[in-house]
Amino acid sequence: MNVNYVTSETFEKMQAELQQMRSVDRPAAARAIAEAREKGDLRENAEYDAAKEAQGILEAKIKQMEAVIANSRIVDTNTIDTSTVSILTRVKITNLATKKTMQYQIVGESEADLKQGKISATSPIGKGLIGKAVGEVAEVQAPTGILKFKVEEISI
Repeated sequence: MNVNYVTSETFEKMQAELQQMRSVDRPAAARAIAEAREKGDLRENAEYDAAKEAQGILEAKIKQMEAVIANSRIVDTNTIDTSTVSILTRVKITNLATKKTMQYQIVGESEADLKQGKISATSPIGKGLIGKAVGEVAEVQAPTGILKFKVEEISI
């Protein structure tokens, strides 16, 4: 698994979510299984099957969150160098073909959310932008060919 660079706020949110799953959701899943078990023959008990499946999904989420947290590194935003694009910086770029300007924050894989303007440092665009300074052009290989993005601004 890749190292996941996060702010202290994001790390605390992930820990709180994991604690919620362990202390609230897990006991609730166990209660649902126990209640369904009391309703009779387990071979024909759809409620029991659904509760067991929900418990399995919850346990998988817990394991995934534990792995993400274990591989997370907290980055202090006060120490981020904005002379080049790096993890947790915001970058304003212009697509040289379309002249469209976009702004993204470069984040770890688990935080990536395009709707919120957060792209993963391991995505093709993220990889192409990392290390670039204002004025430099990043060339990104896409299915439609090479895309060129000019770095306009870097901030926190």
